[in-house]
Amino acid sequence: MSDTLHLWMRHESRPTERRAPLTPGDAGRLVRQGARITVEESDRRVFPAADYAAAGCATAPAGSWESAPDDAYVLGLKELPGGPDAPALRHRHIYFGHAYKGQSGAAGLLARFTAGGGALLDMEYLTDDTGRRVAAFGYWAGYVGAALAVLHRRGRLTAPLAPTGRPALDALLAPAAGGDAADTAALVVGALGRSGRGACDALTAAGLTPTRWDVAETRRIDRPALLGHDLLVNTVLTVRPVPPFLTHEDLDAPGRRLSVVSDVTCDVTSACNVLPVYEETTTWEEPVRRLREAGPAAPAADLIAIDNLPSLLPAEASTAFSAELAPQLARLTDTDPVWARALHTFRTAAAGVTTTAQEASLVR
Repeated sequence: MSDTLHLWMRHESRPTERRAPLTPGDAGRLVRQGARITVEESDRRVFPAADYAAAGCATAPAGSWESAPDDAYVLGLKELPGGPDAPALRHRHIYFGHAYKGQSGAAGLLARFTAGGGALLDMEYLTDDTGRRVAAFGYWAGYVGAALAVLHRRGRLTAPLAPTGRPALDALLAPAAGGDAADTAALVVGALGRSGRGACDALTAAGLTPTRWDVAETRRIDRPALLGHDLLVNTVLTVRPVPPFLTHEDLDAPGRRLSVVSDVTCDVTSACNVLPVYEETTTWEEPVRRLREAGPAAPAADLIAIDNLPSLLPAEASTAFSAELAPQLARLTDTDPVWARALHTFRTAAAGVTTTAQEASLVR
């Protein structure tokens, strides 16, 4: 590792974000390998700043990343503070930008990087030579997404949601004597991936035996079979538009049994959304949204679509993610294949936004 590598881990601006991309233990190992790490203070992060300081990291006030040295990589998880007057971005940022599939606000974010000369090294696009992501929160996203669906169906989901640990969550999931476990049919789509495995494990902890669909089953959706389940947990992340798994027409179908949809992927506002039955995610304060009222031919249909599910198990999720990300950070250079691919993806997306803006200007 180059001794000039400087990582600046920022405080997360989202009020419900509790995770950290790097644990104190993994940060300490990187420091011992020669990295400089600055950690912003945060009153929400699951690991206190004092633990990072004890591991050899420097600390800084929350939100001070804007004044970080030009060569610092700003490390985070969720969205940056923004708005109409948001400043240009001069640093290289490592976080989940959600800006490459035409999502709402994507063009504006990429324009900020272009204007400032910075770059987005999107964590979703850190991949190995086979295209597999090298670091992901998927398992715990699937676990929590499925758990919330079960708890809602059983009438045990209370709002607002609050962070917890796996033992406490599993205690809530444990099937009660004489409960509905035998009568509840649950379907996980994308069951062989990280998120799908997590969802299946949570359903098993709840006493359910999930139906598991993956690539073969989604090439041509068996809609009667899908609608014949009580719970649907979607964990499929696609980078190109595909025929939707669930439509408004499906929700209106007579005889529909499906009553709870948990969308772990939350690709809302993107053309790649496989569940185009909603236009806005749900929140910790209001985790469930009614999609259809109960009728004479079908039950009510409810949606759970929270886009930072792993933050509800912040310690477990952060520890697992950091263990995967830290070795990649130790190799952080423009020539390392993982990071080179991420930089190329950003430059391609940013160039597309610039070209579109230029064409629009010519039309005017």
